[in-house]
Amino acid sequence: MKPVSIENAPHYVWGGDCDGWHLMSHPAVSVIQERVPPGRAEVWHYHERTIQFFYVLDGRLTIEAGGQLHRLSAREGMQVLAGEAHQVRNESDQEAVFLVISVPPSHGDRVLVNP
Repeated sequence: MKPVSIENAPHYVWGGDCDGWHLMSHPAVSVIQERVPPGRAEVWHYHERTIQFFYVLDGRLTIEAGGQLHRLSAREGMQVLAGEAHQVRNESDQEAVFLVISVPPSHGDRVLVNP
């Protein structure tokens, strides 16, 4: 196996200007590094079977889940349970870089909701 980084991992763009890199894709778990510019947000959604862990590498990230607002700084993380509606957003003036670890992978397991 070769080391993986954002230089050689599969890349995708979401929301027009947010980046994601698939650092690990396995039937049991996925690890994605994401970059979100200031003022950008993911749509409200939940996963029926996926548990996710968000870990901030650089910047600040706001996660609203379970009716609570969580503001994470670099080297902080939190889990979001299956069935829990959530939104991840960058309310700061600097880009946020973070890992999303999903067990099992969340592809195909996303239900959009209105907050």
